[in-house]
Amino acid sequence: MAVADIDHLIGLIARLPGLGPRSARRVALALLRDPQRRMLPLARAMESAATSVKTCSVCGNLDVTDPCRICSDPDRPHDIVCVVETVSDLWALERAGAHRGVYQVLGGVLSALKGIGPEDLNVGSLFERLREGSIREVILALGSTVEGATTMYWLQEKIAPYDVVVSRVAQGVPMGGALDVLDDGTLAAAVSARRLI
Repeated sequence: MAVADIDHLIGLIARLPGLGPRSARRVALALLRDPQRRMLPLARAMESAATSVKTCSVCGNLDVTDPCRICSDPDRPHDIVCVVETVSDLWALERAGAHRGVYQVLGGVLSALKGIGPEDLNVGSLFERLREGSIREVILALGSTVEGATTMYWLQEKIAPYDVVVSRVAQGVPMGGALDVLDDGTLAAAVSARRLI
C-alpha cells in the first residue's frame, strides 16, 4: 500500500462524523495492523450494506426491507407515531424500548441558517397517514434546540386540523441535548412522561 493510499484512507475516515484527522489516523492504523481480520470484513460489510440497505418509504428508517421491519410489524400500534429528527434518534428510542408504536424520521429540522425548510423534511407519508385517519397520537420527540422547537411548533400547526393528540417528550431531555446521546433510562422517562402541547 503506497503512502498515497494510506493518506486517501485516512482522508475518507476523517470525513465520518465525530472523527478528525488524529482519530482517523488511529482508526486507519488499527485497520491496517490486521487487514485480513479487520479491514477486509469491514469493506465487505460496507459493500453489502451499500447495496442492500434501503430507506423505508413509510417512515424514513433504514432497513433491508421496504417498508421496514418496524412499519411491517403487526404487533406494534400503528396509530401512535413518534416523530424524530434522524434514524439514530429512532435507533436510540428502540434501544431504550421507550416507544412501541411506529415512527416518522424527518431527516433534519427546520433551520434558516442551514437553508432547511419544510420542503426538505420527510413529512409526506406522515400527512398521508393523517389524512387516512389511521393516526391517534403524534409524539414529537425532537431535540431541545431552537431548531427542534421551531420544527415542533411548525408540525403542531400542520397537525392541528386533524383529530389527533399531539404530545412531546418531556422530562429528561436537556436543553440543547440530542436524543441519540442520552442513556436508555432518560429516554424511556422522557417518552413516558410526555405532555400535550
